[in-house]
Amino acid sequence: MGELLVIRHGQASFGADNYDKLSELGHRQSAAVGQALRDMGWVPDRTITGTLIRQKETLASMGFEAGDTHAGFNEYDFNDLLNARYKGNVPDLVKGDRKTHFRTLRETVFEWQADQIEDPSETWGNFTGRVEAARQTACATGAERVLVVSSGGVIGQLVASSLSAPDKMMMTLNLQIKNTSVTKFVFTELAFFLHEFNATPHIVPDVAAELLTYS
Repeated sequence: MGELLVIRHGQASFGADNYDKLSELGHRQSAAVGQALRDMGWVPDRTITGTLIRQKETLASMGFEAGDTHAGFNEYDFNDLLNARYKGNVPDLVKGDRKTHFRTLRETVFEWQADQIEDPSETWGNFTGRVEAARQTACATGAERVLVVSSGGVIGQLVASSLSAPDKMMMTLNLQIKNTSVTKFVFTELAFFLHEFNATPHIVPDVAAELLTYS
């Protein structure tokens, strides 16, 4: 069986002018998980990221060479969803307060899944379709060890889909996924199974606890 490891990108720059880049901590998280994989003797035969800067920077700081990109591994556009929900007038508290932001995002994604958001740039069906297309591409090249760097919503959807879980489970999982955590799947031409979820072997309590973040 082949192994597909999907890493969530390192901490992004929440609140900055450009969210789509790693913070200094994000680079350290990425270096730590890359070293942990090498220490375990796990070196990829193939690497894939989405097209987002924070995903590419994570792979680079992990110390692995850039390979393919597939836009199916990009995160859904949460700013677009919030703007669509609030008709372009997103409350300041939603934009500026982390707790309110993520609580509102959860509610918004549930509405998106139920087709209750008017005119989003991407429908829920299109999102799940592109994630599945990316998964098939990652598993179709004959590589035995495939490393993907993606984002929380995509990872949540991959896990939920692999378990045939209800749509809402994607967001429940999404909000649990730690930066640079490892989610492992095993696959054949006909099968795709979850093997490990949200693991952080590089974040050891009392040693590297400062590396633990969720956004």
